[in-house]
Amino acid sequence: MDFAVNAEPSTDLAPTIAREIARRRTFAIISHPDAGKTTLTERILRAGGAIQMAGNVRAKGERRRTRSDWMGIERDRGISVVTSVMTFEYGGCIFNLLDTPGHEDFSEDTYRTLTAVDSAVMVIDAAKGIEDRTRKLFEICRLRDIPIVTFINKMDREAQDPFTLLDEISSALALDTAPATWPVGRAAQFAGTYDLRERQLHVSPPLEQSDPRMVQLAEELELAEAALPTFDRESFNAGHLTPVFFGSAMKEIGVTDLLDALVAFGPPPRDQATETRTVRADETGLTALVFKIQANMDPNHRDRMAFARICSGRLERGMRLKHTRTGKQFALHTPQFFFARDRQLAEEAFAGDVVGIPNHGTLRIGDTLTAGEDLRFTGVPHFAPEILRRVRLDDAMKAKKLRQALTELAEEGVVQLFRPQDGAPPIVGVVGTLQLDVLQARLSGEYGVSIGFESTPYNLARWVVGDKTKLELFAMANRSAMADDLDGDPVFLAGSAFMMRRTAEMNPDLTFHDIKQIGVESR
Repeated sequence: MDFAVNAEPSTDLAPTIAREIARRRTFAIISHPDAGKTTLTERILRAGGAIQMAGNVRAKGERRRTRSDWMGIERDRGISVVTSVMTFEYGGCIFNLLDTPGHEDFSEDTYRTLTAVDSAVMVIDAAKGIEDRTRKLFEICRLRDIPIVTFINKMDREAQDPFTLLDEISSALALDTAPATWPVGRAAQFAGTYDLRERQLHVSPPLEQSDPRMVQLAEELELAEAALPTFDRESFNAGHLTPVFFGSAMKEIGVTDLLDALVAFGPPPRDQATETRTVRADETGLTALVFKIQANMDPNHRDRMAFARICSGRLERGMRLKHTRTGKQFALHTPQFFFARDRQLAEEAFAGDVVGIPNHGTLRIGDTLTAGEDLRFTGVPHFAPEILRRVRLDDAMKAKKLRQALTELAEEGVVQLFRPQDGAPPIVGVVGTLQLDVLQARLSGEYGVSIGFESTPYNLARWVVGDKTKLELFAMANRSAMADDLDGDPVFLAGSAFMMRRTAEMNPDLTFHDIKQIGVESR
């Protein structure tokens, strides 16, 4: 599949870039667990002609082969625990689809992924409506002013009334709702959708006008058009209004409605903020942000893949880029487009595209690559972990291998790694316990290292920033509670929120942060 037009002379880059970014659509799919997010992802890929047979995370046996859930623990448990990246072409547009983890234990991965997209598709279970995880993810999108398209899934099952669902979205999220399609029938009688924008009926097989479902549709449309807002593109782009689509991912109803809408009014690549200026998507100079690292996608080759969002310019295979964190040159020999685990060499890519860059630990999450300018993108954070555990190694002969494995998986963002300054065994920090299960499974399966976890006397971790001399004195006085993170930045470990507050009060010259901006050194 060709993902871009042939290269044109660099002197005429601006028209090429303008043309190419106009047809890029980079979006994430977000939802509460079990709302049908990964199933919708599979159906979108099939509708886009990217796969012949869509998988289903609830299927059994050999049928359980979703393209976006490729890791062993994902297939075993029927959940998504890493962000998958898939590039495909549909309706004259290039789509970069990022399927994010639905489980809240992987919220940090989801948060970082949302730095790399221009819009999000929010999947809602028609029976359950707005759930806690949905609300949290929406708030992240709101912080970033990311336009949201809503897909109300599972209309082929017992569901709430469409008006009730729209009112819940509007009241719970303080977001205007403009129905783009309307369901024809409910539950077992769900036959398809009516497109309010195109005034077209999408049902199969066709229904007679006298059919009760058609009568009900006419009544509801009259009420919907009188009582609900119409779609306004400016309000949508500003993140104030969401177009709402109804459907069933399982039965592939409403999926093409969604894709066609993204082609018609999905936002193209947006501008991105750096520490010094805003980078426009139509600039000719190449810039890229590394938002994800994935190790061992191909266990046979022990590969490390950095996923980078192109923010401006044109990427060409073979070009040399500046790695602004180190100041060194980075040769781009084999950039790749991804389709979950499958990959294709990327001869070129434009703003909005997500490419995989093979490397051996050179690139980290939050790194910036440019054609030469000294820039650093912002907005890629580390959050203080909520659970701290000491790692217990079952085989002391594998200590060196464990150190390497923990470093690689921490660089990937699976866990946060803290090395106590007093020489005690390493401590891992996670948001939820499922991350510990994933760490244990991957250390065993990919590195052959068996570990266990032990409790620690610490419940909180905070990054400490301040004058170097005062910081050193503080570290000496609190040596048993001090650790270094992956970047070597000092972290204070506290047993309780009370101890944390007391320590902060006693050290007014130091600042204790629960969020660390990736790529910004401690001052």
